[in-house]
Amino acid sequence: MADPRGFIKVTERETAQRRPVPVRIKDWKEVYEERNSGVVKEQASRCMDCGIPFCHAGCPLGNLIPEWNDLTHRGRSREAIDRLHSTNNFPEFTGRLCPAPCESACVLGINQPAVTIKEIEVSIIDDAFDAGYVAPSIPERLTGKTIAVVGSGPAGLAAAQQLTRAGHTVAVFERDDRIGGLLRYGIPDFKIEKRHIDKRLEQMIAEGTRFRTGVNVGVDITWEELKMRYDAVLVATGALKPRALDVPGADLAGVHFAMDYLCQANKVVAGDLVEDQIDASGKHVIVLGGGDTGADCLGTALRQGAKQVIQLEIMARPPETRSAGNPWPQYNMVYRTSSAHEEGGERIFSVNTERFVDDGNGNVRALLIHEVEMVDGRFVKKEGTDSEIPADLVFLAMGFVGPEKGSWLDQLGVNLDERGNIARDNEYQTNVPGIFVAGDMGRGQSLIVWAIAEGRACAAGVDSYLMGETSLPSPILPTARPLM
Repeated sequence: MADPRGFIKVTERETAQRRPVPVRIKDWKEVYEERNSGVVKEQASRCMDCGIPFCHAGCPLGNLIPEWNDLTHRGRSREAIDRLHSTNNFPEFTGRLCPAPCESACVLGINQPAVTIKEIEVSIIDDAFDAGYVAPSIPERLTGKTIAVVGSGPAGLAAAQQLTRAGHTVAVFERDDRIGGLLRYGIPDFKIEKRHIDKRLEQMIAEGTRFRTGVNVGVDITWEELKMRYDAVLVATGALKPRALDVPGADLAGVHFAMDYLCQANKVVAGDLVEDQIDASGKHVIVLGGGDTGADCLGTALRQGAKQVIQLEIMARPPETRSAGNPWPQYNMVYRTSSAHEEGGERIFSVNTERFVDDGNGNVRALLIHEVEMVDGRFVKKEGTDSEIPADLVFLAMGFVGPEKGSWLDQLGVNLDERGNIARDNEYQTNVPGIFVAGDMGRGQSLIVWAIAEGRACAAGVDSYLMGETSLPSPILPTARPLM
């Protein structure tokens, strides 16, 4: 513990400043100003180095948070990144995209603002890249075993890196034209610029991982062919089936799933030409869903020049502080304002969409909505609250319901669990020998830290299957769940 009195001397939480709204909505760059190293060190001194660090319980990766907080405060950046990388393959992703359940579980957060764990994490990795500390870790010997990883999101990439470093020959297959999955095309650049992904991919290529883009496994190559070519197959294609809204008018032109919209926008930012792009310029935009994906749609629409953006959420507005039913160290279910919400738009809670209104030509013109209240665990309409709001574009951002179903899944021959996800044993292996599953397609929609943790654990299962034993870390079981 670098400063035993740090949390007494520094009682306020200070994070990196966001760029002014009028400036940042004119571009797609990350919203944060450059971080002040002095402030980061001072904030790191607030860590109490708890005897029982509950921040660990909040994070499935098993991050050594008090250790790298201490090293950051002491200015020992090389040791700090070594500690961080020992449990997390991609802190540049988690430090930008994770909602930080570790901070909700911070002991200091009981009666003070929690330690800025996420801020410290991203500063460690950014400084490490700048200093040249993120070097390839090339295996000393090769095992002669080959592994196909299908899907290049955080789970697939984490598994691929672990297995490559264990000496296996790993090929990552991705149906998109670029590597990264939803990291690449599902999350706007104002939250994570794609150069961060590219820098990590350079390291992985130097280590020996091979990448195959534009390959739709199950279509361009059968699963049987893949199983014949490789000693093991690890599938990490995510939970990409979006939650639909079964109300009249849902098939009208102008109603889109959020990911279709965000993917197009990300491609354009990357310099691609997208035909018939969904463009919010000058339009009334409605976003259904109050989560992060909905906020991403809001921020994207504002940057495209939308006339009006309204985000609707069926849940009630969260409280400003923890409720009695949401005690520490559970994830803090309080009202949050993302960078996108600062930029404009309106948020409306406790409303439900009754139907989409047709303009007479097959296009959406408006939404008919009503207020709801919770009665006996169900949402019930409040009579007399019907209203109509104009809409030229509607984005459905209500989450995902599991992996995409279809012929490819039939080809694979794997069993599903009661929730429609892929069933796995404790080693992440399916009922088909040699086929392993990691990430959201086995767990269901979850956080990036859980995807990386599953990728690391699944890699250990694959390594053990191929070699009879493994020294790779396995941070979680497939049955592990967050603090509730």
